[in-house]
Amino acid sequence: TEARGWEYVFGMSAHSQPAGLTTRSTYESLRDELLERLQEAMPVDIVLLGLHGAMVAEGYDDCETDIIDRVRQIVGPDVKIGVELDLHCDVTQAMIDTADAIVLYKEYPHTDVAARASDLFNIVADAAEGKTNPTMALFDCRMIGLYLTPYEPLRSFVDELLAMEGKDGILSISLVHCFPWGDVPTCGAQALAITDGDPDQAARVAEEIGRRFHGMRRELDQTPYSIDEALAQALADPTGPVVIADRADNAGGGAASDSTFMLKAMLDRGIDNAGIATMWDPIAVQVAMSGGVGSKLDIRLGGKMGPMSGDPLDLNVEVTAIVEEMYQEWPQQGDPMRIPCGDSVCLNCNGIDIIVSSKRGQPMSPDVFTNLGVDATKKRILVVKSSQHFYAGFAPIASQIIYMAAPGAVAPRYTEIPFKRVDLHKYPWVEDPFA
Repeated sequence: TEARGWEYVFGMSAHSQPAGLTTRSTYESLRDELLERLQEAMPVDIVLLGLHGAMVAEGYDDCETDIIDRVRQIVGPDVKIGVELDLHCDVTQAMIDTADAIVLYKEYPHTDVAARASDLFNIVADAAEGKTNPTMALFDCRMIGLYLTPYEPLRSFVDELLAMEGKDGILSISLVHCFPWGDVPTCGAQALAITDGDPDQAARVAEEIGRRFHGMRRELDQTPYSIDEALAQALADPTGPVVIADRADNAGGGAASDSTFMLKAMLDRGIDNAGIATMWDPIAVQVAMSGGVGSKLDIRLGGKMGPMSGDPLDLNVEVTAIVEEMYQEWPQQGDPMRIPCGDSVCLNCNGIDIIVSSKRGQPMSPDVFTNLGVDATKKRILVVKSSQHFYAGFAPIASQIIYMAAPGAVAPRYTEIPFKRVDLHKYPWVEDPFA
């Protein structure tokens, strides 16, 4: 903004871990506060919104479209509206019709949040200055899944999309991965293209990219390991640390992050020199903090939020570390993001270091261990309750990474989800939906 001589007015920021439906009162109060701040800032030249893209509230299947539409009603037809979305979103035609430019993160893990925000700003600012005329188009890829960008063939594909931008009238290309647990009619992967004043070109590019993405669908399939398979492979690795992703208990997908299935399996097998993060159990944290470092406690851990959390475990543990209001740093392409963990403790049980926090969230980096005095690089096995955001921080220290599908609230078995509203004429329910 400074380089262009513009004034920047901050609206508001609100964040929560995913869970079930957002309550109507919470959504409407936050939305209305955002809109009130926009009203106070008027007149404006552009509006930039950083939204997720898969928010559902009571009475609202598509919160983001509602927000964008209400912003447009305030600013009128001439003010440029740009929207940055998480790639695990559901982009609607109504969003395309109302906003001027929509740009998604390209990376999973999301290490490019700031880079894509910069792209969006430049696209919208150029449009506001009359240099370009963004036109957008969507293509339905007819597939649902979870797609990891560090691995081939997606790594090269994303790099190719980046190389295409800024050439031949193409301003931006985004892959909409979708939020695969969202039971809404718009759930599904898409391709989104923005071109300079050429809607037909945008449609052609979106379809070309979308069909190529669809063509990778079998290569992008993952068969996550069961608990037994994951532990067998990890124990066969002579080096370590082996990182096992407990994807089904990922707070970032909406799980409680308090399941006990994997911890119980390790204890039953007598596995030691291991670590697990992050268990969400504010009561256990409070008990451990009351006992203090060095105390040995009988404690009931985890398994509190429901059947997908498993049974609570009654353990005898030693409190080895306590950190009040702990933070972890999530690696990004630029400066890392500082992520709050709340009050956190390390409990050692039979050689397993269990990281427990008062704030629900997933482990983004080895900070969750090292901040509590645990050298993650020396562990034989590290279990992370995360689907993929752990990757940027943990991959550099891992001898191998194993993606596991234990029981849990967000297990990556999409064909077993009892969808009621999703159009299932998509892969993997249908082998070739375009046939």
